Amino acid sequence: MAQTVFHSAGTRGAASHGWLETFHTFSFAKYYNPERMNFGALRVLNDDDIAGGRGFGEHPHDNMEIITIPFEGALKHEDSMGNEAVVQAGEIQVMSAGTGIYHKEFNANPDQRVKLLQIWLFPNKRNVTPRYDQQAFDLDAHTNELVQILSPDENDAGVWIHQDAWFNLGKFDQEKEFSYQLKGKGNGVYVFVLKGTATAAGQDLQERDAVGVWDTESFNIKTAPGTQILLMEVPMSI
Repeated sequence: MAQTVFHSAGTRGAASHGWLETFHTFSFAKYYNPERMNFGALRVLNDDDIAGGRGFGEHPHDNMEIITIPFEGALKHEDSMGNEAVVQAGEIQVMSAGTGIYHKEFNANPDQRVKLLQIWLFPNKRNVTPRYDQQAFDLDAHTNELVQILSPDENDAGVWIHQDAWFNLGKFDQEKEFSYQLKGKGNGVYVFVLKGTATAAGQDLQERDAVGVWDTESFNIKTAPGTQILLMEVPMSI
């Protein structure tokens, strides 16, 4: 029988820095909850709202897969690998930090906020050569179905990472019910509602609520009109 854990939006850690409004699903920075350290390989899920022209100065990372998904506005990125890029809403960015990188990221627009998710996953290979990639996706062209935006296979749809993980985004303008089939044995799925309402594995979810599901091969999802969801399938053993 499937096991689940429910995380309501209001139980997330919150921080307000003036230029940054952020919510932490898992322990991060000054938010520490020993019962909310990770969901399998999913270590960080930060919901950030960054003021115009502001951002994070140069800082290091290593041995982490770092995924950024803007939903409003644009994020400017620069790193020690020589990459300079702007990541827009409708795109996904990935960095494999591996042996170590430095990067900085800030709002590309001076007068518009950028709203994004930053997600960290533990890798399945340590000390890899650092790498960077970004790709666009089109939810509007695939309304009422899931769109794969990340996988472990560089020849598959979306960006790829050093982990047996699959991410899917879905935008629904009508009531829809479907079954999600897990791709990896021993994996679980963290279902995060970006907008609207949904029911996943029997758990009713409001905006920014989440449910983790594991010990199952599949589970049902039902969405309401106006719903947008992110499904993150990750290994439960790390």
